[in-house]
This record gives sequence, C-alpha cells and structure tokens, in this order.
Amino acid sequence: MDDYDRKILAELQKDGRLSLTDLGERIGLSLSPCHRRVRALEDAGIIADYRATIDPAAVGLNFAAIVFVSLKATDRDSVRTFEESVPSVPEIIQAQRLFGDPDYILNIVTTDVAAFQKLYDDSLSTLPNVLRLRSTLVMKSIVHSRPLPF
Repeated sequence: MDDYDRKILAELQKDGRLSLTDLGERIGLSLSPCHRRVRALEDAGIIADYRATIDPAAVGLNFAAIVFVSLKATDRDSVRTFEESVPSVPEIIQAQRLFGDPDYILNIVTTDVAAFQKLYDDSLSTLPNVLRLRSTLVMKSIVHSRPLPF
C-alpha cells in the first residue's frame, strides 16, 4: 500500500459515495488508475463494504447500552458457540471479545428502556454459555464511527 492507496482510503472514509472521477481529482490520479486501485483495495478486502451511516435517534432507536458478558467456560467450542449466536440478535450493533474479565463487550441499541429490558431477559440472558451480564446505560455518544487514521 502506497500513498495513493492511503489517500483513496482516507477520501472514501469521508465520503463513500464519491464518484471515481471525483476521487481521482482529489488524490491526483486519472480515472483508470484510480479505478484499478479502488478495485484492488476491494479485491484485497481492505475496503470491506460501503454503507450509509444512520442516526439511531432519527429512526427511533433512542436507547443505548453497553453489556459486559462473562462466559461460564472459555474453551474453543464454548467461545465459538457464543460467537456464532451473537449475530442473531439485531440490536447488538457491535460485539468485541476482550482479554481478561469480562470476556465480551456488546453495544446495544433499542427504542427505550422497556425494549432493552425485554431484549436482556429474552435474548441476551439466553445466549449460550453466559455466566454473567452486566450493563451500563449510554448517556451520550461523543465519537461516532470515526474514520481510521491514515
């Protein structure tokens, strides 16, 4: 990856809807080489996808929580089973495995506290191999989907 590739990535993180012509102009490349580089970055999996960033409150998702998960067992099969089940809960918008205790952190969005309580009781607490769930409510989001620093 060279400076042109880094410039492409930086520009696309700012605006993923840029045309290849506009992208090329911004980074100083003509259309064909710019297109080849973007395609190569996509083929290599460096550019994973393109999507719109949606304001959760604008679509009625006014409640956010962070849930810390400790597992009963952390052997390979137990971890795999838990991780395979997490994507089935659409309210989990981000899930990360951690070193130490707790084992996972889940970022959750719902419409309100009642919806979160139902999700907690009906879905989160029934995920396989869960020993303990601890949650905290998000007061305010400060940084949203920050671009990677190039």
